[in-house]
Amino acid sequence: MVSMEEFREYLDEACEQIPEEYYGELNGGVLLREEVKIHPKSNGDELKIMGEYVYSRTMGRLIYIYYGSFIAVYGEASKELLKREIKHTLEHELTHHLESLAGEKDLEIADEIQIHRYLERK
Repeated sequence: MVSMEEFREYLDEACEQIPEEYYGELNGGVLLREEVKIHPKSNGDELKIMGEYVYSRTMGRLIYIYYGSFIAVYGEASKELLKREIKHTLEHELTHHLESLAGEKDLEIADEIQIHRYLERK
């Protein structure tokens, strides 16, 4: 299993691969959280949240990446796969950020459609 320190290094690598301008107005930055985060509409604990874009008047704009969720899902995966999934999640959350700045909600709508399909299967 990858330690949180090693995971943080992978996350830092992923952050460095993305152009700086994508982080504009992301005043809270990208924060690594230790916990497993379960989606509120999950059937039990099967639907984990890997990352989350947050915008609030008090906290500003920031991205959470959930180490515990990644370990629960990818704990036995190769480091290469884990790194790819970290980067994919970071890009997904940055897309939410950029769309929020532009007043768009395309990815938010796509995420809701995925949840709706998940619930239909359950």
